Amino acid sequence: MEHHTRMHAIKLVPIGNSKGVRIPSRLLKKYGFLNALVLEETEKGLLLREPGDGKLTWEETFQTMAEEKECWDDFEATLLDGVEQDDDDNF
Repeated sequence: MEHHTRMHAIKLVPIGNSKGVRIPSRLLKKYGFLNALVLEETEKGLLLREPGDGKLTWEETFQTMAEEKECWDDFEATLLDGVEQDDDDNF
């Protein structure tokens, strides 16, 4: 599956003591943005997305796990905790 990225040049505009961006209405409609957005800081920059339930997608979960660099060496030993092994079983 190909992933196409489109870039839009936008300007920062003053909003009180802050700065903001104007998002074209066709993009707001296209992505279903209504009243609020979530601004995420990522390694690649800022990401605007709709508010969700806070759950990670599978892709985000795997990415987060990879970034944690957690050691899973003892995982197989814990799989069998509390499991009786018969002589006929080959684990």
